[in-house]
Amino acid sequence: MNAPTIPTLYAWAGENDRLEQLTEVFYGKVRQDEVLGSVFLHMSPDHARHVAHFIGEVFGGPPLYTTTDGGSHAQMVAHHVGKHLTETQRRRWLALLLDSADDVGLPDDPEFRSALVGYLEWGSRLAVLNSNAAENPVQADTPMPIWGWGETGGPYVPENQ
Repeated sequence: MNAPTIPTLYAWAGENDRLEQLTEVFYGKVRQDEVLGSVFLHMSPDHARHVAHFIGEVFGGPPLYTTTDGGSHAQMVAHHVGKHLTETQRRRWLALLLDSADDVGLPDDPEFRSALVGYLEWGSRLAVLNSNAAENPVQADTPMPIWGWGETGGPYVPENQ
């Protein structure tokens, strides 16, 4: 008996088109939001697409962020350095993104949503930490994180410790 093939989170989410739809809806909400609007006031017209490509790559999809958009994990982190994001902003960001996931019909099965929420919690907490750093804590050659259906592999320990 063959074991079932487990899709990537990227495939299960609906691939690039669905992730681009997610980020377009999300950033539409952000632009109007009293807590987050000012944080994203000067975002480029391509911002939502770049973020969709980043999430897609992290979720096991093709490397569109690194190859098409010319980005890297270190560059994504660099966008947050010095922004001084707050816990209130992080929570609002998370709430709007999860609302957007519902709005665009991302899968709502417990396994996918657990993985999605786990990634968003992990990533948004790192973004807050990195936003209060004076310089980028991630080395230029740090590989892109890959998120799957399972655990993170241990507790967070900053690279400089």
